[in-house]
Amino acid sequence: MSWQAYVDNNLVGSGRVQKAAIIGLQGGVWAASTGYSLSPEEQKAILQLHTHLDQTQASGFRLAGQKFFCLQGNDRSIYGKKQADGAVIVKTKQAILVAEYVAPTQAAEATVVVEGLADYLISVGY
Repeated sequence: MSWQAYVDNNLVGSGRVQKAAIIGLQGGVWAASTGYSLSPEEQKAILQLHTHLDQTQASGFRLAGQKFFCLQGNDRSIYGKKQADGAVIVKTKQAILVAEYVAPTQAAEATVVVEGLADYLISVGY
C-alpha cells in the first residue's frame, strides 16, 4: 500500500480524522491529505516534539498554521487541542503520523484510528 493510501483510506477514510500527513523521521512529507500543508518550519518542529516534551507541553505546537495546546505527551504519542478540535501525533520507527480531527469527533475516536495505524506500521518495520 502506498503512503498516500494510508492517509486517504486508514486515517481520513475512517471518518474520524479530517486532515493527516505522514512525515519521515529523516524529514520530508511522505503523504498528506488534499490541501493539508505543513510548512518546512512546522515539519522540523514536529520532528522535535517527542525529543523536547517539556517544551512541547509548555508551548504547544503548530500544524498548518494553527496553534494547538499539548494536553499529554510521551516518547511515542502527543495529543493536542484547539478549542473543540484536536490533533494526534504518533511516532513510529521511521515516520510520524500527524492527524487533525474536528468536533463532533472526540479525542478517543480519532486516537484509536491513528494509534492503530501506528501499531500496524511499527509491526511491519516502519
